[in-house]
Amino acid sequence: MMHVKRLGEISGLVLRLNTSYGRWSGSHKLDLGEMSGIPLKNNPSFILCFLSGTVYLDHAGATLFPQSQLTSFTKDLMENVYGNPHSQNSSSKLTHDTVEQVRYRILAHFHTSPEDYTVIFTAGSTAALKLVAEAFPWVPPGPESSGSHFCYLTDSHTSVVGMREVVAAMNITSIPVRPEDMWLAEEQDATAASDPDGQPLHLFCYPAQSNFSGTRYPLSWIEEVKSGRMCPMGGPGKWFVLLDAAAYVGTSPLDLSVHRADFVPLSFYKIFGFPTGLGALLVNSRSAPLLRKTYFGGGTAAAYLAEEDFYIPRESVAERFEDGTISFLDVIALKHGFDVLERLTGGMENIRQHTFTLAQYTYTALSTLRYPNGAPVVQIYSDSEFSSPEVQGPVISFNVLDDNGNIIGYSQVDKMASLHNIHVRTGCFCNTGACQRHLGISDEMVKKHLQAGHVCGDDVDLIDGQPTGSVRISFGYMSTLEDAQAFLRFIIATRLRPSHGQPLPLVTPGEAGALPAESEAQKAVPATRARRSPSLQEDASPDSRVWDNSPTTVDAVSLRPPLLETTRTQQTPSEKAAGIPDGGLGSHIVTNLFLYPIKSCAAFEVTGWPLGNQGLLYDRSWMVVNHNGVCLSQKQEPRLCLIQPFIDLQRRIMVIKAQGMEPIAVPLEENSKPAQICQSKVCADRVNTYDCGEKISSWLSKFFGRPYRLIRQSSDFQRNARKKRGKDQSARTTATLSLVNEAQYLLINRSSVLELQQQLSTRDENGKEELFPVNNLISRFRANIITNGTRAFEEEKWDEISVGSLHFQVLGPCHRCQMICIDQQTGQRNRNVFQKLSERGERKVNFGLYLMHTSLDLSSPCYLSVGSQVLPVLKENIEHYDLPASEKQQAVIS
Repeated sequence: MMHVKRLGEISGLVLRLNTSYGRWSGSHKLDLGEMSGIPLKNNPSFILCFLSGTVYLDHAGATLFPQSQLTSFTKDLMENVYGNPHSQNSSSKLTHDTVEQVRYRILAHFHTSPEDYTVIFTAGSTAALKLVAEAFPWVPPGPESSGSHFCYLTDSHTSVVGMREVVAAMNITSIPVRPEDMWLAEEQDATAASDPDGQPLHLFCYPAQSNFSGTRYPLSWIEEVKSGRMCPMGGPGKWFVLLDAAAYVGTSPLDLSVHRADFVPLSFYKIFGFPTGLGALLVNSRSAPLLRKTYFGGGTAAAYLAEEDFYIPRESVAERFEDGTISFLDVIALKHGFDVLERLTGGMENIRQHTFTLAQYTYTALSTLRYPNGAPVVQIYSDSEFSSPEVQGPVISFNVLDDNGNIIGYSQVDKMASLHNIHVRTGCFCNTGACQRHLGISDEMVKKHLQAGHVCGDDVDLIDGQPTGSVRISFGYMSTLEDAQAFLRFIIATRLRPSHGQPLPLVTPGEAGALPAESEAQKAVPATRARRSPSLQEDASPDSRVWDNSPTTVDAVSLRPPLLETTRTQQTPSEKAAGIPDGGLGSHIVTNLFLYPIKSCAAFEVTGWPLGNQGLLYDRSWMVVNHNGVCLSQKQEPRLCLIQPFIDLQRRIMVIKAQGMEPIAVPLEENSKPAQICQSKVCADRVNTYDCGEKISSWLSKFFGRPYRLIRQSSDFQRNARKKRGKDQSARTTATLSLVNEAQYLLINRSSVLELQQQLSTRDENGKEELFPVNNLISRFRANIITNGTRAFEEEKWDEISVGSLHFQVLGPCHRCQMICIDQQTGQRNRNVFQKLSERGERKVNFGLYLMHTSLDLSSPCYLSVGSQVLPVLKENIEHYDLPASEKQQAVIS
């Protein structure tokens, strides 16, 4: 079993490896081992945006930028006027000359010159690849020739594989080549080599570094293939090589004076973090004249006629292929990127050694981790043993295993990592070929996964117990040893436990990956029942009361915990309010009702409430958005749970309260005056909303300390529910939704909460059991309907339920995210809740059921009430759940 002590031993071992890789040069002459241990926040030049307490391990996706880079760039823009480079005025000439200087700087970075390579700016490496596919001099098959061939390594980015669709339109054959075939070709005798000067022309594409596993393929393949000594396929012809360098050049030098690829696409944000949306195609001067172009855009023509088919392209290769005005300010930003990179690191060779050492250290530690039964904790997907940066980049792709060797879905790992403020990448990373090869996924399985609803980039991580992707971590030049250690602590804490059952300590306060400290505003909020979401007074009708201004006068129905026993539950205050004798109505009773008028804000508990066509009336009718109109949840803004909305149906207002703020009222009815209509998104669904005005916006902005607004779903906008997720996958519902995530109602079973409570129990220093408060747990799941069942998780077998005269269809389980770790009393996080649910061994972390009402007749008022009997229908036989005869005779409160 892996101990913290052993982790320290590994740490010491790898630190010794670190020191053997030399020193940083330039103004920061620090030993590489020392550099790995310096928190970036202590270096003013290294301050990164939004990195406080965050461990960022997705540098292969997009690296980060230092503050000094932005400061230098913005200072440049403030001091100079850069005009359109296609004009002739002085500001335009300044732009043109600066852009040309950046071209030289790019070529120098790759150890080449304008005589040997041309820089064509593109929108990114994908656009560069598409340009090659369209402009390469393909020769279609004919009577005397089989034509050109497009060959690509199967371990290639989607954007490379996508080139085959362009060439297919030109009747060109595409041939995938496996890495094993290329490695075998390296060992074969070169006597069967093709004619390097023959016809037709072929193109071979391969990555310098796999973006899936970090495998670095030999740069020697470039010359081997071009010379004809090694061929991706048999047959006559001349081979050209496209080296996909996008993933490679972010952490490693590339010398094009030695490895003279014909085409080199890249994206600059992989190197500098900023700017995004800018890439380049580096074209070998010997290959450039062969490129053909059809479309011509602004700035690419030497001359053309509008009324005659006459067009003469510009002589410069770059000008000929850069259609329209390039993103010249972004190009100018590259100069500052190069300056800062050189000043902070001393060059790409230092970056290569630094990032590889961190990856090697992490790989060594991960490979050592074992469960008590000797089973490995992770399965790593790699073609190397991280022996050298020549064969392996700073990327580790893996899946986490349980102690039986079963894979834990990457989506679950990602959610747990987020709780530890660790950013990873999950899925197949736009590299299906490598994903299939390493995970053993056949072509038939990929098609089967698609039929099951899995698409690239979603969170469907396991199908029939088999993984659809993996977890990837990757290091950049600003990564530190603390980042690697915080990640390893996360794996140890969530997978390995000491004998007393408690998780190992993760990080010390202030260390990377630690939870942020409780803010003063949150400390000031008393964790009392009166402060939380009080209900209507118990002797009142559902539409007659709202919480008054003094918490001490509230006769609220609170989330008081029932008797802490696993065999039965205590009668709740809501049951008493409904006149239910203790245990009198049996096992399936509605014990609590909640609505959440403002999405992600505090609950409003009631004993009875009217229904609308979207669920409980006014449930999630409003939401808070940021200054860009993006919907906020507690995942981004945990303090939303401190905002307490209360509905007064008589006065037709919603009163909103928060600690330290004067209450504010928002009308329930839409204003008759013209409102500002805006669009937002909820769970990828577009919704029409209107703004609730400046007054409430100022109130929210004052509380949160940043510009927020309150918006409401427009009454004339209908958002339809998605497909039913039950047994009939083809059936579509006609239910409409408010601003909820997926369904009109969410139900949880109190017995399930009690079992989770037992799993979360701890013992104090005297051995006395301490139980997690039930009311705290219930509030975290943010359900509308709480039932009082007899068996934990029995609700997972329900297909339908009736509550009095109302009927509900079960849509499926609620897949839980990190929000259940947020204490709804304080806004603070506790990781244990999600961790315990994830240990149930299911593919998803599920808790609760999604419901929609069926055949709802709103011609007369419909209410849900506490005390109503719940009659389930099981999935297996679609028969009513067996109830004792005495319970069947009880009156149903509806």
